[in-house]
Amino acid sequence: MASLAQQFTGLRCSPISTSRLSKPSILPKKNKMPGLLPIVSAAVISNAQTKERLKLKEIFEDAHERCRTAPMEGVSFTLDSFYNALEKYDFNSEIGTKVRGTVFNIDNNGALVDITAKSSAYLPLEEACIHKIKSVEEVGIVPGVREEFVIIGENEADDSLILSLKSIQYDLSWERCRQLQAEDVVVKGKVVGANKGGVVAVVEGLRGFVPFSQISTKSTAEDLLEKEIPLKFVEVDEEQSRLVLSNRKAMADNQAQLGIGSVVLGTVQSLKPYGAFIDIGGINGLLHVSQISHDRVSDIATVLQPGDTLKVMILSHDRERGRVSLSTKKLEPTPGDMIRNPKLVFEKAEEMAQTFRQRIAQAEAMARADMLRFQPESGLTLSSDGILGPLTSDLPAEGLDLSDIPPAEVTG
Repeated sequence: MASLAQQFTGLRCSPISTSRLSKPSILPKKNKMPGLLPIVSAAVISNAQTKERLKLKEIFEDAHERCRTAPMEGVSFTLDSFYNALEKYDFNSEIGTKVRGTVFNIDNNGALVDITAKSSAYLPLEEACIHKIKSVEEVGIVPGVREEFVIIGENEADDSLILSLKSIQYDLSWERCRQLQAEDVVVKGKVVGANKGGVVAVVEGLRGFVPFSQISTKSTAEDLLEKEIPLKFVEVDEEQSRLVLSNRKAMADNQAQLGIGSVVLGTVQSLKPYGAFIDIGGINGLLHVSQISHDRVSDIATVLQPGDTLKVMILSHDRERGRVSLSTKKLEPTPGDMIRNPKLVFEKAEEMAQTFRQRIAQAEAMARADMLRFQPESGLTLSSDGILGPLTSDLPAEGLDLSDIPPAEVTG
């Protein structure tokens, strides 16, 4: 044995040759060192996974310990901040509360609204507007629109809230009516119903009552249905839901504005062989056939039709009888324009009416001058503006002769 060990002394072991291990009886030809490489790789992978798991375990244990001993360490958002945030975004779902929301879906019956609550809210079609509508789109309720709503109820089936725009609009309408009453203005109201005491008219979206004693005409309730009439406010009481109106007061106010020579807008109500009846702010005036045009009008229907809107000039106003005489003839720039070119007549109406008023003022001034000419003892004189005043030294005692004043002309 000693001699055998001495024989191997000093020998070097050469590297393992792949050729020696390539015999079929030992290893397949296509694999190299099949027994060594997988074992080494598996050992490396196993060691890496173990280290990773240990590292994660340490992180979790450290986090657990900090949560147990100092949960708020290094956190700027404190518990007080959390409570403050809750109060800031706390949602009040009581009935009558106003909320802002964004419409995100609509259907035939209403709209879904996001009001940042635990569930979405719904706006029914009948609560979308103070007036009757067929779809919410008619009043601009479309996805993306942000509005202020008021909570009016809750749907027990899914705990969703029911919203309304109509309630807010009613509040605004009452406020508008109070303002109009304070300003004492005339408004238009549509008659939509009647009872034994009067008629019901809609003004600013609210239903008001007009007693028969406050209607200026002798028309029946049936005659007034679906018609618009001028009205003034008598009583506006939101708490009692009481809105009382007067047609008589409005008519008196309109009549006070019907000055001779003024131009008003009217609507043809009916045609008769002798003329046309024109509605001018709730007052019926007569446009006689002779006052339609300087040219002869044989058939009124060839010039006017019921429903036509036109400008007319006030010729006379009998307040006691309630009669108003009208004219378009006086508004013609040239004779016959009302028949050939009525549009031109209406465009020049105010201009021609001003000429008419100037002529009336001139005639009145001349009449006063004639009176003073024969009554110099009155001690009064007439200024160039047609105003009576004390006699001055620069005018003759017998009065002022205005016979040389030229007729008024239309300025271009």
